[in-house]
Amino acid sequence: MDGNAAGEGDDNVDWNTEDELEVENYAASSCSSLTPPSVDAASGSVEASSLAGTSHSKLFCEFVGMGFSEKLVTKAIDEIGEGNPNAILESLLTYKVLENSPQEQDIDESTVVKEEVVDSDHSSSDYEGSFLNDFSDEDSYSESEEVINPSSEENKLSFLTDMGYTVEEASIAIERCGPDASVAELADFICAAQMSKEADALLGPEEKPRLFTKHKKRKHSDCDTWSKKRRGEKKLLRGDEEPIRLPNPMVGFGVPTESSAIVHRTLPEAAIGPPYFYYENVALAPKGVWDTISRFLYDVEPEFVDSKYFCATARKRGYVHNLPINNRFPLLPLPPHTIHEALPMTRKWWPSWDTRTKLNCLQTCIGSAKLTERIRKALEHHDSESEPPLRIQKYVLDECRKWNLVWVGRNKLAPLEPDEVEMLLGFPKNHTRGGGISRTDRYKSLGNSFQVDTVAYHLSVLKDLFPAGLNLLSLFSGIGGAEVALHRLGIPLKNVVSVEISEVNRNIMRSWWEQTNQKGSLIHIGDVQQLNGDRIEQLMNSFGGFDLIVGGSPCNNLAGSNRHSRDGLEGKESSLFYDYFRILDLVKCIMSKGQ
Repeated sequence: MDGNAAGEGDDNVDWNTEDELEVENYAASSCSSLTPPSVDAASGSVEASSLAGTSHSKLFCEFVGMGFSEKLVTKAIDEIGEGNPNAILESLLTYKVLENSPQEQDIDESTVVKEEVVDSDHSSSDYEGSFLNDFSDEDSYSESEEVINPSSEENKLSFLTDMGYTVEEASIAIERCGPDASVAELADFICAAQMSKEADALLGPEEKPRLFTKHKKRKHSDCDTWSKKRRGEKKLLRGDEEPIRLPNPMVGFGVPTESSAIVHRTLPEAAIGPPYFYYENVALAPKGVWDTISRFLYDVEPEFVDSKYFCATARKRGYVHNLPINNRFPLLPLPPHTIHEALPMTRKWWPSWDTRTKLNCLQTCIGSAKLTERIRKALEHHDSESEPPLRIQKYVLDECRKWNLVWVGRNKLAPLEPDEVEMLLGFPKNHTRGGGISRTDRYKSLGNSFQVDTVAYHLSVLKDLFPAGLNLLSLFSGIGGAEVALHRLGIPLKNVVSVEISEVNRNIMRSWWEQTNQKGSLIHIGDVQQLNGDRIEQLMNSFGGFDLIVGGSPCNNLAGSNRHSRDGLEGKESSLFYDYFRILDLVKCIMSKGQ
C-alpha cells in the first residue's frame, strides 16, 4: 500500500527489528520440557553452543511450538544463528518441503538450502522489517496450485496436522479460507485466530482499545461525541454478523477485463460526502481486521481487487471508499498484462516448464546474487538433460514465485530492476531515481506503493465531477501513487496536502511534482499524528476544504508472514489506521459545520 513506510522515520525506524519481537503465543510448559538436541561442533559452533543456553531457549521453543521438529529447529539455528529469526523460519519451511518431496539420488541437497533474506550488497538486517512487511499478503499468483502445497483438502488437513495444528483448527481454516487456499494461507489463518483468541483471554469483556491516547484533547469535542456514539451503535448492530469474506475472483465491483460488474450499491448515510474518501490495505489481513476497518469507515463495504486484472503482477488489496462505481474507465494505453508483454527480452530464455504468465506481488526486498547463483548451479548440474528433474523444477519455481525472478540467460535468473518495478506498478520511468536515493530505498518505496492503474480505475469517476481540479489530502502518501493516478487521468491537482514520514518518499514526491510542472500547491507534513484538528481547520480555511482524502496506512502488523508481530490493527504501525479515520472524521465534521 502506498505509504507503508509511514511508520518509518528519517532514521529508518520502520525497519528496526524491535517491530519483529517474537510473539509469546506458545505455552511455557511446552518449552520447559524441551531440551535442544546436540549439534555438531563444525563451523557455526558459536551459535550451536548458545542454542542450549537460556537466551536461546525461547526462540527454540517458539519454532518447536509452531510444529517444526526439534531436529530441524536445531539444524536451522545452527546454520543461520539466532540473530535472524525470519531466515530461520524460511529455512524450516524449506526443510519441510524437502522432507515431503520425491528423493532424487543425483541431487546435491546443498543446492537447495534456503537463501537468507538479503540483497546482494546488503546485510540481512537491512531487510528483516521489509520481509515481514510484504511477504505478507501471500499475493502469490499461479495458474495452478503451487507445487509445494498439497492439492486436495484431505492432504492439506494432513499437512497442517503434521505441522502441529489440531484437526479442528485445520478444518475450520479450510472451511473459512476455501478449498483453493494454499497451506501458507491456512497456516496464517490459524496463527491469526490463535493470536486473537489469546488477546481476548487477556482482555476483560468491558475493556476496549484506547485509540487516541497519543493525541491531545481536541476542541472538536462535539465531533468526537458524535463519532463515538455512532461507533457504539454500529458495534451492537454488527455484533452477530458473519465476518467479511474475500471474493473469488477478486474483482471488486468490476474491472475492465471482466463483464460481471456490480452497477449499483447503496452507501450508509454517514458515508455520503463531502468529502470523498479512499482507503487501501492488504486484503489478506488477520480475521476481523476488515470488519473493523469497515465499521470505522461508516460501514462501507470493502472492494477487494487483485491488480493482476490490470497489469502483469498480482497485488491483492482491499479498498474502502464512497466513490461512485458507475462509468469507470481505465488508463490508456493499457499496461502489459503478461510477463512476456511486459518483459519481452525474457521470452528467449524462458523454459517451457516455467508456466508463469503473471508475477507475484512486488515486494520491498529482492532475492540476492547468492540465491540466483545457487539456482544456476543446480540447473547446470542437469544441463545435459532435456528438462531438470521435478525436484529441481519445484525448487526453482518456488524461488521464482517468491522473489519474482525472471530469466535473463541460459539457466540464469535475476530479480526485477527498479525501473521494471516502476513500469509494472504504473509509475513513470525513473520516478524513484535521483536525489541520491539508493537502489535499496527504491525497492522499499516501490514495494509499499499503490498499483497506479488499479487506483486510477477507481478514481476515474472524479474526472467529470471535478473538471477544474480538486483539493487532495493524501495521508501516508508514500511515493505519490494517488497523485500520479489523478495526474494521468487528467484531473488537475489544485492543492495537495501530503502527509508522509519518510524523507526519501517526500523527496521522490517533490521531484515528481516539479518535473511534471504541477500548477497547484504542494504542502508536506511529516507525521499523521501531528495533524490535529486546529491544523486541519487552518488548512481547510486556506483553500476551502478537501474534495478527496486518500491513504493506505502501514500493513506491517497485518502481513501474512509476520508471525512475530502480526497484531492486527492494534500493532505498533498498523494502528495508524485509526489516525486515518480520526482525520477523515474531523474533516467531515468541519465541513458539515460550514454547510
